[in-house]
Amino acid sequence: MLEELETIRKDALAAIATVTDEPTLEEQRIAFLGKKGRLTMIAANMRSIPADQKKAVGQALNEVRQAITEAMEKTASDLTAKRDAAAFASIDPTLPSRALPQGALHPLSLILDDAVRVLRRMGFALADGPEIETEWHCFDALNTPADHPARNESDTFYFDSGKLLRTHTSSVQIRTMEAQVPPVRVIAPGSAFRRDEIDATHLSAFHQLEGLYVDRGVTLADLKGTLEHFFREMFGSSTEVRFRPHFFPFTEPSFEVDLKLHAVGRAAKWVEIAGCGIVDPAVFAEISRKRGDQAYDPTQVTGFAFGMGLDRLAMIRYGIPDLRLLIENDLRFLSQFSA
Repeated sequence: MLEELETIRKDALAAIATVTDEPTLEEQRIAFLGKKGRLTMIAANMRSIPADQKKAVGQALNEVRQAITEAMEKTASDLTAKRDAAAFASIDPTLPSRALPQGALHPLSLILDDAVRVLRRMGFALADGPEIETEWHCFDALNTPADHPARNESDTFYFDSGKLLRTHTSSVQIRTMEAQVPPVRVIAPGSAFRRDEIDATHLSAFHQLEGLYVDRGVTLADLKGTLEHFFREMFGSSTEVRFRPHFFPFTEPSFEVDLKLHAVGRAAKWVEIAGCGIVDPAVFAEISRKRGDQAYDPTQVTGFAFGMGLDRLAMIRYGIPDLRLLIENDLRFLSQFSA
């Protein structure tokens, strides 16, 4: 039996040495190691070998199988290397590579980065909060009455738990004041959600940037100066900005902010761009009640808040006529921002 194993080893190694392609190598594997291969048949007859010879035969059988397997693996590796070398032989490595398509930031990312950069230079820190909010953070703490239209299910996405998708990032301002004593100067960019019909100027999921500054002696002049500087940094030093009286539950007095647009071939027109105002003392009183201290005593601190849609800022800066272009992921549109 030992002599037969040695014969199989020599025959297998000799046959493998003459192999020049993968199919022939597979034939040799089947001939020696397959289900009916010569070595497999020897292994199947181990039970008929006398007990005093089984150890020696078993050891020799394993050595022969390992020698054949290693020879086949080496031959397979050599054949793969030769095939790869032949494939690369016709390639000229001195030729210039093909240009890869260049990616780019989304216009919303571009406008957000610029807006945050301007406001960070003005001393504002970034703040963040959850998109699934409580009614208290989204409405009650912001002095929004129970019968306000924004609290209707026709305007807001509610969950069975009573929580909701935040309708604005003002909830981040509330969470910041819960956790931090004045002075507070933060901006809160992020997504907001409302049950709006999707059209050229409305989306049900959109992006906001809100700001809050609370300290002693904060005035309307601080608010006006902050926003005028911000919009002129974003759209040019000649940008015209105006403030119109308005109503928001959480600020008093409140204003809407307009920019004057000068489109080529069209008459200049004012476009609403943001809302703002001096934080209503009722908001500070509710924060103080929740905190259980007088850190936001409305007789001691004042503040201003503002909010704007990043989607609308992008539309103005890049002359985008339809808000839906920002969410359709059409490469014909997005590629314009890769230059």
